[in-house]
Amino acid sequence: MSLELSAAVERAQNGDTQAFAQLYSLVYKDLYRVALLNLNNEHDASDVVSDTVLEAYQKIRKLRDPAAFKAWITAILTAQINKKLREYVRQRNLEEDIEDLEGSLPDSDFQSEFGMIELQQAMQVLSEEERMVLTLSVVSGFTSEEISQTTGISANTVRSKIARAKAKLRKHL
Repeated sequence: MSLELSAAVERAQNGDTQAFAQLYSLVYKDLYRVALLNLNNEHDASDVVSDTVLEAYQKIRKLRDPAAFKAWITAILTAQINKKLREYVRQRNLEEDIEDLEGSLPDSDFQSEFGMIELQQAMQVLSEEERMVLTLSVVSGFTSEEISQTTGISANTVRSKIARAKAKLRKHL
């Protein structure tokens, strides 16, 4: 993270809401993509991102290393996604919720609308854990070590899961 971004984190930690808004604008798209690809529901993805940002705003003072902001907020997102997935299971069968795939990401630079829907459907062949590590790797650009810290899965296992997930997607697509 650049010195300018580290400085923005420090300003946000000191209560500067504009600095936090700047940080938010830098990570929003990645957070939304990870949430959407894991939850397959635009509304729930938006809610999870909102909850993540609110929690991050409330806890930004606890962030020890300003350079770790992106990994830190992604760890909060991961916890929020897992919370939402547990909620799905409690409310009704997870498969019923996943079948409700509508819409696409608003960012046409990421994927075409058709391609995004096709990708969302293909992601369903993956386990929850495989979807999580793959999206953290591909969408957010995290290394296996960073994903390991975020998810609690060993780095070697993360690399194996990413490779298996990619093979499953290739086979499915």
